Amino acid sequence: MAQEGYAHPELLVDTAWIEAHGDDANVVLVDCDVEAGYNRGHIPGAVLVPDNFEKNPDTNRVHIMDPSQFQAMCQGLGIGDDTLVVTYDNGQGLTAARLWWALNYYGHSNVKVLDGGWRRWLLEGKPVSFARPSAAFGVTFTPKMDDSVMVKADELKAACSMADAVIWDVRSDGEWDGSASRGNQRVGHIPGAVHLEWFNLMDRETHRFKPAGEMRGILTEKGITPDKKIFSY
Repeated sequence: MAQEGYAHPELLVDTAWIEAHGDDANVVLVDCDVEAGYNRGHIPGAVLVPDNFEKNPDTNRVHIMDPSQFQAMCQGLGIGDDTLVVTYDNGQGLTAARLWWALNYYGHSNVKVLDGGWRRWLLEGKPVSFARPSAAFGVTFTPKMDDSVMVKADELKAACSMADAVIWDVRSDGEWDGSASRGNQRVGHIPGAVHLEWFNLMDRETHRFKPAGEMRGILTEKGITPDKKIFSY
């Protein structure tokens, strides 16, 4: 993947990598689909994440799980401090990337995403499993919050007046223009934000990330460039 020009190609794996390393003792492959999707078939050896947005039920699923909740979830999946986690989904990388971010937020950066996810696995004719494997027992996950990957409301409000900042709204068109509330009490978007829905950076047919050059072009058109401080929501 290095030839594709990504800044950090090591964060992605392909199906050949899964076949070569999926059975390694320190690797945990996590299916980030919902239960029905997992039951329809999954990559052999994959465990199913119980909540594919990792949200805290005690805050009405508004905020991320607290440290103890996230620790329990990870240990239940067989993820310990030394585990290499590989995530995938059938939703253009949405929930796989969400788990990637949540793990990084809790200090576990040893995590990669299967580029193309379940669709790529199927299109390439790889084997499918319907078995539910047992997670590794007795592992310890130590959550260590990294606040640098999280922006708080006050920080985002301050960023609105920064000349070198871009507020990037990755939500749907309806959420952006206020025609869809998604259950929120107020509609619309943050003043001054630019709108680019997240899936515009994905290939809708293959579920893979678009080539780096194409992605840079799309982002540049919106003013989302490396010289800016990017805040997304």
